[in-house]
Amino acid sequence: MYKTFVRKLDDVDRAILDGEGEGFVKIHTKEGSDKILGATIVAGEAGNMISEISVAMQAGMGLGALANVIHPYPTQAEAIRQAGDMYNRTKLTPFVKSLFRNILAFRRA
Repeated sequence: MYKTFVRKLDDVDRAILDGEGEGFVKIHTKEGSDKILGATIVAGEAGNMISEISVAMQAGMGLGALANVIHPYPTQAEAIRQAGDMYNRTKLTPFVKSLFRNILAFRRA
């Protein structure tokens, strides 16, 4: 089985600035793991972006670790990092989620 994480480009600042908000990054991971099984990228910059996924797969780097790599901002490759962030958020327990929510609410007040 696998789990899929999708990030639409209309949520990525560089794609919006470039007028290329149509498209997406879709990354498939092994269920219960961050092992990347494959990816689909539909974007004007897809040819430049897919190599990051290919290198991560070849090196055995998981999606969670890929999210921790510093990505230049703003670039459309930010969508890959955001997909990794989506994976990392699935690892938060309900207690940790509520703790973060409360801390952020306190800091905003």
